[in-house]
Amino acid sequence: MAIGGSALDVAGGSCNIDSKITATVVMTCVVVASSGLIFGYDIGISGGVTTMKPFLEKFFPTVLKKASEAKPNVYCVYDSQLLTAFTSSLYVAGLVASLVASRLTAAYGRRTTMILGGLTFLFGAVISGFAANIVMLLFGRILLGFGVGFTNQAAPVYLSEVAPPQWRGAFNTGFQFFIGIGVVAANLLNYLTANHHNGWRISLGLATLPAMIMTGGCLFISDTPSSLLARGNHDLARVSLFKIRGANNRTDVEAELAELVKSSQLATEARAEPFKTILKRQYRPQLVVAVAIPCFQQLTGITINAFYAPVLFRSVGFGSGPALIATLMLGLVNLASILVSTMVIDRYGRRFLFISGGIQMFVCQVAVAALLAATVGAAGDGEMTKGYAVTVVVLLCIYAAGFGWSWGPLSWLVPSEIFPLKLRPAGQSLSVALNFAATFLIAQTFLATLCHFKFGAFLFYGGWILLMTVFVVMFLPETKGIHVDYMYQVWEKHWFWGRFTKSTST
Repeated sequence: MAIGGSALDVAGGSCNIDSKITATVVMTCVVVASSGLIFGYDIGISGGVTTMKPFLEKFFPTVLKKASEAKPNVYCVYDSQLLTAFTSSLYVAGLVASLVASRLTAAYGRRTTMILGGLTFLFGAVISGFAANIVMLLFGRILLGFGVGFTNQAAPVYLSEVAPPQWRGAFNTGFQFFIGIGVVAANLLNYLTANHHNGWRISLGLATLPAMIMTGGCLFISDTPSSLLARGNHDLARVSLFKIRGANNRTDVEAELAELVKSSQLATEARAEPFKTILKRQYRPQLVVAVAIPCFQQLTGITINAFYAPVLFRSVGFGSGPALIATLMLGLVNLASILVSTMVIDRYGRRFLFISGGIQMFVCQVAVAALLAATVGAAGDGEMTKGYAVTVVVLLCIYAAGFGWSWGPLSWLVPSEIFPLKLRPAGQSLSVALNFAATFLIAQTFLATLCHFKFGAFLFYGGWILLMTVFVVMFLPETKGIHVDYMYQVWEKHWFWGRFTKSTST
C-alpha cells in the first residue's frame, strides 16, 4: 500500500457496524466536548492579563519597568522567568494530573474524572480571582492545572468511545472547537476589562463559569459503555449503549454490544500493568505516534501564539487595546477553521488535514520571520510601520487557520482512537502528559527564546513544522471510519509499522 496507508480497506465485518446518530449521542458529545471550554478559556486569559497594567504592577513590576524604558529591545521587553512561571505552572500540574487520571479513569470511569476535573478547576478559578500575592496566584494556577489535566485525559477518550465510527472525527473535533470558544470568550473579556483596575480579577475569576457549565452537564450523562464494561457493569453498559444509539437500532446495538463485551473480556484476561504493557514491541507504533503527536503539536508554536499574542503584538507596535483586538481576531479565525475541520475530517481523513495544515503553517512562520528580519532587525531596535504590523497579524491569522483544521483537533483525536481498550486510558494519559510537558517547556522558554533568537524563533518553529509534516507523510496511517476496537488492523497493513505488530486486537 502507499506510504502512510489508507484505512479504508480494513477488512472484517466487525468493523462495519453502522452506528446511527441520535439526539442523545449528539447532546452527550456536546456536553463532554464542552470540557474544552476550561482549557481554552485559560489559554486566552493567561496571555491577556499579562498585558494589563494593574496586574503587572501588583505581581510583576520589573516587567512594567522594562517596558517603560526609552527604547527597549522589542524582542526582550517581556522576558521574565516569573511571568512565564505564572503562565506555565498550570502545565506542570496538568502533567501530573493527567498521569494520575489514568488510574482514576480506569477505576471510576471517564465521567467521574471529568466531574473531578471541573470541580478542581472551579476552586482554582476562585483562588486566582481573589489572589492577594504571587504565592496565592500560583497556587490557583496549580489547581487550574489539575482540573485541566483530569478533563483533557478523560474527554477525548469518552468522545472516541461514544461517537459513531464513521463520524468519530467530527464529534471529537468538538473538543477542540470548545477550546476555541473558550479562547475567543477569554480574549473578548480581556478586551472589555483591560482598562478596569480590577479587570484581571474579573478575567481570572470568571473561569468559574465554564467550569460550572461543564461540571453541571456531566451530572446528566452516563459513562461510556466501554468504561462500564471494563468495571463489570454489564447491565448499565447495555442501558448506556441503547440510550446513545437509540432503541430503534436494536440489531445494530446488540451487535456493537457483543463486540464491546468481547474486547472488554480480552482486555480483562490480558490485564497487566498498562504502562509496562504499552512498551512492548507490538504496541510500538501506537506508542511512537502517541508520543510524537502531542510534542509536535506544541512545536508548531501555536500555544505561544495563543499565550503571548497580546505581548507579541505590543512588541511590534500595537497599543494594549489594538493588541487585544488582534488577538481576538486570531481566536475567531481559529474557531472558524475548526468548524471547517469538523465538516471535512471524516470525508478527507486525518492525513490530508495534517499535511495541508502543516504546509500552510510552515509558509506563514517563514514569512513572519522574514518580515521581522526586514523591519525590526536582529538588534530589535528597528521600527515596524502600521502596514507591516497588520501584515504580521494577517500571516498569523492564516497560520492559526492552518492549525485550527489540522494539528489542533487531530492532536486530541488520533491518540484517543489508536490504542486497544486495555491501553486506552494509559495511552491517552501519556499523550496528554507529554502535551503538558511540551507546553510547559515551550511556554517557559519562549520569551527568552524570542529575546535571544529574535526573528529566528519563528524559523525554529517553521523547521519543526516541516519535520512533523514529513513524519505524517511517512509514518501515520489513515484512521478515519475504523471502529476503535479494530484499529490494530491499520498498523498491521502499514508499510513500516507492520513489522512490529502481531495480533494486537486485545
